[in-house]
Amino acid sequence: MSLKFPRVALVGKYIDLPTDGMAESTRALMLDIGALIQEQGCEVILAERTAHALQLTQFSTLDVSGIGTECDLAVVVGGDGTMLGIGRHLARYGTPLIGINQGRLGFITDIPLDGYRDALPAMLQGDYEEDHRSLMHGKVVRDGACVFEAFAMNDVVVNRGAAASMVELRVEVNGHFVANHRADGIIVATPTGSTAYALSAGGPLLHPLVPAWALVPIAPHTLSNRPIVVADPVEIAIEIVGGRDASASFDMQSLASLHHGDRILVRRSDFRARFLHPRGWSYFDTLRAKLHWNEGGV
Repeated sequence: MSLKFPRVALVGKYIDLPTDGMAESTRALMLDIGALIQEQGCEVILAERTAHALQLTQFSTLDVSGIGTECDLAVVVGGDGTMLGIGRHLARYGTPLIGINQGRLGFITDIPLDGYRDALPAMLQGDYEEDHRSLMHGKVVRDGACVFEAFAMNDVVVNRGAAASMVELRVEVNGHFVANHRADGIIVATPTGSTAYALSAGGPLLHPLVPAWALVPIAPHTLSNRPIVVADPVEIAIEIVGGRDASASFDMQSLASLHHGDRILVRRSDFRARFLHPRGWSYFDTLRAKLHWNEGGV
């Protein structure tokens, strides 16, 4: 029988770990997962930066673009930040992703660390649930020219500087004026990002199948400036009207210093991330477990 995923990339945290017990345990974990994947008849390719960080030489290596063009699947070991980082790059290639949670919350790396031996074999043989997550394409326009752009899977955030007072932001949707917000900033969140920064700022939870974004003001001066949900085919424009040291971030990874008059434009990307989950996976089960719903009561 032909393999569902002949070549499987194994991706771990991209940080350099100290040579101590943590590094050794992480190295042993990656070797064990790699061996398990090989037992299913798949070839294992290790991400170059992971191999360098953990000093692993047991597998062939590829950079991220090589993984996208040459691998059939990526198994990501880490937290949601690790998944976001690799997911943004691999979405353009349509490479499916499996997440093993080595972090804390794990909304999108949903296989628990003590459960990968049970979950992976069946998934590698094609027994899984699949869901797709939209990405955003954001850019900063200054004097009519694009000076910065990036993709985001979670959110695009415009906020004030650390030592500055609130900023004033003009928000438009498809060219229609919505409001001027005086606040610490504003978040444009995808359904994936609705469980991240937007949630802590009082935004709604969006199911991954909902084609929508949440616009969530951060500590608004006027309490009637509430979060709003808009359909994701629109273009959102956020203009810096007032305030100092404002910046824009894309999944908290890419930063851009902003000037008065700068416009941050956000639209739906042409790319979507493909997440694979164990058979029987439910988004609501994930919410219930991670947000501790129903604890202490019936």
